[in-house]
Amino acid sequence: MLDGFLMFYKALWGFVIQNPVMILYVLGATQLGIVVGMLPGLTATMGVALMTTLTFKMEPDSAVLILVCMYVGAIYGGSRSAILLNIPGTPANAATAVDGYPLARQGLAGKAIGIATTGSFLGSVIGLLLLAFFTPLIGNFALKFKSFEFFWLAIFGIVICGNLTAPKDPLKGWIAGFLGLIVATIGMEPYHAYQRFSFGYMDLSGGIHLIPAMVGAFGFAEIITVMKQPKMEVVKGKIDRIFPRAKDIRKYWRSIIRSGLVGTFIGAIPGVGEDIAAWTAYDLAKNSSKEAEQFGKGSIEGLLAAETGNNSAVAGAMIPVLSLAIPGSAPAAVLLAAMFIHGIRPGPLIMIEFPEFVYQVVAMVLLATMAMFVLGLFMVRPLVKVLAIRRSRLMPVVFVLCVIGSYAIQARLFDIGVMVVFGFIGYFMREMDYPIAPMVLGIILGTILDKNLIRALIISEGNPLFFFQSPISLIIAIVTLITFFSRTRWFQALKSKIRDSINFRT
Repeated sequence: MLDGFLMFYKALWGFVIQNPVMILYVLGATQLGIVVGMLPGLTATMGVALMTTLTFKMEPDSAVLILVCMYVGAIYGGSRSAILLNIPGTPANAATAVDGYPLARQGLAGKAIGIATTGSFLGSVIGLLLLAFFTPLIGNFALKFKSFEFFWLAIFGIVICGNLTAPKDPLKGWIAGFLGLIVATIGMEPYHAYQRFSFGYMDLSGGIHLIPAMVGAFGFAEIITVMKQPKMEVVKGKIDRIFPRAKDIRKYWRSIIRSGLVGTFIGAIPGVGEDIAAWTAYDLAKNSSKEAEQFGKGSIEGLLAAETGNNSAVAGAMIPVLSLAIPGSAPAAVLLAAMFIHGIRPGPLIMIEFPEFVYQVVAMVLLATMAMFVLGLFMVRPLVKVLAIRRSRLMPVVFVLCVIGSYAIQARLFDIGVMVVFGFIGYFMREMDYPIAPMVLGIILGTILDKNLIRALIISEGNPLFFFQSPISLIIAIVTLITFFSRTRWFQALKSKIRDSINFRT
């Protein structure tokens, strides 16, 4: 524990004192993240993906710091448009709009922004404390994982992601996830360089690169979707008092702590994301509140719970990224890809190969959180004007960034085509109510699953019983199967019959 604190202190000292330029990176990237988050159509995932392409030539520490600040700032920034427009800047801020917009309509827009900023700050602090504590523990435990365990872990990530991102019809989430796994198999086989699904096309033999696919699925698809929406109307009126009163925060301290813990835990579940964390924290706050009737009408507690939940999930999403190389959310998936691009290998070996990097990330989250709090309270009035930018002027700029970002990674025109194709795929998936996050997670986990499946089959000489031999493999396999079958129709019907039978006897 002492070694971890010393590594954290060393990382913070290096960022703040030894290299003051890092402070400019923190302030600039966080501010840009807030702007990206508050503009409907520019999601946190899109912002991190586009910034990844711009930091390609930078040093790893500087690049990851900028991306973390962009991530934290964007998740918070979406609260501005949720409060003033009733349109969440990012999906993570959908719960914020439920009470934030009614407060703005009551002439309390400044108070709502101040409360949201404070909730985001406190949630992020809770999340980074748990990040610092649990990542080394999980990383050390994950050293026991072998090929069989990693195979089941990849399958579990897809199943749980599809289960939670498509609650009405999990089959759609699973289809999207396994579509991503199929996309990941395009190109060279990892051990014998055998071409698969390239159909004689040389560009396809190199595989589908993650960044163009992700920029297309989240960026270009969002452009098409946003251009169909009607014109936004900002809440008019003067911004009132912004700095929150201490009594408003102290009154709901239990809700803040609960939302931070719940948000971090949900953020750590692969592929779930900040939006579900925010809704879960909001729902728990409403069910346990003495002022439940105020929720949806301008509740300070509801606004605090939503913003604490989604920002604590940011740090939570980084726990599986660092310890297992499995992203907890879509922006975290881009962050994971950026780490690999810059030569950093998260996963079970990180506590052996890059032990100091874990605490560097904790220091990065802390700096981003402090910058978010300061900029969030002092840059309210100038940033509100950003919401007046017309989409017809904004979206062409975003499209140019999508094209440049996709091309810059490998300087291939083919990647621009990949971006456009996945943009249309993402758009039609949204129209048919298929979640995109499982597909992106499938592309990332596909490489892990592919390599470990082949390696496991070689070790076991094709014996499938080896996949259930170790206790860890067996537990993950059982949990995966239970998660899968618990959402099937026959299981739901059986559960309904049992419940009706119990009620009848009662």
